[in-house]
Amino acid sequence: MDYFAHSTAVIDEGSKIGIGTKIWHFSHVMREAIIGERCNLGQNVVVSPNVVLGDNVKVQNNVSIYTGVICEDDVFLGPSMVFTNVINPRSALNRKSEFKQTKVRKGATIGANATVICGNTIGEYALIGAGTVVTKDVQAYALVVGNPSKQIGWVSEYGHRLVFDEEGYAVCSESNQVYQLEDNHVKRVK
Repeated sequence: MDYFAHSTAVIDEGSKIGIGTKIWHFSHVMREAIIGERCNLGQNVVVSPNVVLGDNVKVQNNVSIYTGVICEDDVFLGPSMVFTNVINPRSALNRKSEFKQTKVRKGATIGANATVICGNTIGEYALIGAGTVVTKDVQAYALVVGNPSKQIGWVSEYGHRLVFDEEGYAVCSESNQVYQLEDNHVKRVK
């Protein structure tokens, strides 16, 4: 076994777990889940069938990742954040055929107690504030907060707020990476 699983973790047959991944207390990885290398799943995490987690994904305590969710590399899922996978669930109706796909792109962060409504995509390096309810797609590098989510700015790959000059350029205060804002989209240029 090339990964660590605490003795209280349940790992179902048919799941795939990458080298160097750690799965902590009372967590459950279900059949056909795919977890990349060097991931960390905190206490009381559930990874449902057919979920895909890329490499170096950090999942904090009390997160359930439901069928339909795909997280790319370097994603951070904050404590007790919530994914959904059906728009209109009813206990008396089986709607497993209606699961909607949710994508979390490379480097994105979803803060503690945030909720992501299914069928949406979180863009690369986006930062979803704690307690936010994501009801629509989020652009790459966007900073969103509130219920429903509202974009209030842009962040760097290091998670720092970007302040753009009149020519549409900003520099990350930690990395000195340069970003350009053009047509209400941000990209890293250097």
